[in-house]
Amino acid sequence: MYGLGTVINTAAITVGGILGLLFGKLISERHRDTLCKACGVSVLFVGIAGALKGMLSVGEDGKLSSGGDLLIIACLAIGAIIGELINIEGAFERFGAWLKQKTGNAKDGSFIEGFVNASFTVCIGAMAIVGSINDGIYGDYTILLTKSILDFIIIMIMAASLGKGAIFSAIPVALLQGSVTALSRLIMPIMTETALLYLSVVGNILIFCVGVNLVWGKKIRVANLLPAIVLAVAAAFLPFELF
Repeated sequence: MYGLGTVINTAAITVGGILGLLFGKLISERHRDTLCKACGVSVLFVGIAGALKGMLSVGEDGKLSSGGDLLIIACLAIGAIIGELINIEGAFERFGAWLKQKTGNAKDGSFIEGFVNASFTVCIGAMAIVGSINDGIYGDYTILLTKSILDFIIIMIMAASLGKGAIFSAIPVALLQGSVTALSRLIMPIMTETALLYLSVVGNILIFCVGVNLVWGKKIRVANLLPAIVLAVAAAFLPFELF
C-alpha cells in the first residue's frame, strides 16, 4: 500500500505524544524542565552526529578530513536571508496559534513552542524525504517505519516536557511526507546521492539549532533557515563540488 509509511509515522507521533502528555502530568514542573533540557541535549547530539557523518571522511592515508564548509556557510547565509524576507517562522507560529485556539488550548503557554520545536525535529532530515520516495515508488515503507520508532520516542519525551503542542507535529509530518510520496516520481531524479548528502548535512545542522532552542530557550529562528535545505539540494547540481 503506497503511503502506508506516512500513515504509520503520523500514528506513531500521535500515540507517542499522548503517552508523553499523560506521563508529563505525573511529574512536577522542575522535572519537566530537566526533561526538556535532556531532550534538547539529545537533539543537539543527533544533529552533530548527522552533520559530522556527512562532513568527515577517512582518506587513503588513513587521516581524517572534513569538507562542506563552503556549502554550509553559503546555504545557511543565503537561506537565512530568504527565510527572514518570507518570515517562515512567523507563519509557523501563526499556524501554531490557530491550532492552539481551535483545539481549546488557549491557556497553554508552551503550546506553540512545543508544536514548532517538535515539528522541526521530526520533519527535517533525509529519512523523511528518502523514506517517502521509496514508499511512493516501490511501496517500501521500511525507512519510514524506522523513523516512526525514533519519532515515537522523541515526541513522547517532548510532549512530556513541552505539552500538547508536540502532538500536533503529526500534521506537518503528514503533509510533508504525504506530498513527497505523491510526487515521488517527479522528485526521485532530483535526489541524487550528492543531493541527499548535502541535504543531510544542512538538515542535521538545523536539527542542532532546534536542540539549542530546547536547552537555552529560543535563540535561533530555525524556520527561517529552512530555505537552506532547498539550496543544499540545488547546490548538488552546480558544475563544481562544494565538498
